[in-house]
Amino acid sequence: MVDVSIVDITELTKRALEKHGAAGWIAESVADAVGKAESVGNKICGLYYLESYCQQLASGRVNGAVEPDVRRVKPGTVQVDAGFGFAQPAFQRGLPEALSAARECGVATLAIGHAHTCTSLGYFTEQIARAGMIGFGLTNASPIVAPPGGKTRVIGTNPIAFSVPDGQGGVAMQFDQSTTTVALGKITMAKAAGKSIPPGWALDSTGAPTTDPDAAIKGSLVSMGGYKGWGFGLMAELLAAGMTGGVASVDVKPLKAPEGAPHDLGQFYMLIDPGSSDAFAARLAQVSEAIAQDEGARMPGQGKTPADAVEVDAAFWAQMQALAAG
Repeated sequence: MVDVSIVDITELTKRALEKHGAAGWIAESVADAVGKAESVGNKICGLYYLESYCQQLASGRVNGAVEPDVRRVKPGTVQVDAGFGFAQPAFQRGLPEALSAARECGVATLAIGHAHTCTSLGYFTEQIARAGMIGFGLTNASPIVAPPGGKTRVIGTNPIAFSVPDGQGGVAMQFDQSTTTVALGKITMAKAAGKSIPPGWALDSTGAPTTDPDAAIKGSLVSMGGYKGWGFGLMAELLAAGMTGGVASVDVKPLKAPEGAPHDLGQFYMLIDPGSSDAFAARLAQVSEAIAQDEGARMPGQGKTPADAVEVDAAFWAQMQALAAG
């Protein structure tokens, strides 16, 4: 293992993306997301995706030079066509207009369509919260989840994220989670490491529980809380695909395949102005104080300090350096 600074991770990511065809500002936008993910230990959304990004830039599966098209189609409705490019720059272009709409209307939506996978949704809702708005986000993914009682994969892990501003430019609470018991990336990482997975994470292709990550990948993941998680997953599916023009999960191709059709995913966000209610700040404080009464209890997302450096497998880091070389 080697210690690598987040600054170095971000700079290397930017160089690698540019080398493989991304425009400078787009590479910088994606690299920032990779660095932020690594800084909080979210390795699935960090360097883990860099090789895939580079391969897909080279093959044309993702457009690394497209300028997102931002339109305000109604007073509280902002739409961004990512043009089969990365989600991060599309969000970056659309956020200012969405914030303006939320300030004017009290509530606004930001729909990003025809985009690459966004990886960590919390990266985006956190930006909404730091701008003073409550942020709620959803997206869908390649099909890996069967309905409870079934075995046919219909939806993706379909994560949701929710971030609340603290009124001082920070974040009072945040959660970012898949609607399955576990994210698919943890299963693929277990497979790569030759490890089994815990019971309750997945089913094999016959619908039977399995602890074999390969069987899980060929089968389906389990919704968190059974029907309850399934309902949240469907909510994410309909909003992320239906309100953005992105494809349904059943039509999403494997996200890390080097070649093939663009991801064509959608990400749907709601921005809510907490200043629209005279009670919000007081209720946030009340709930936060109630939680803090018990030692060790905390609001979601609190108590995490982003690291300035992280440990990276030496061979893996060398592989990443090779992507940026030249």
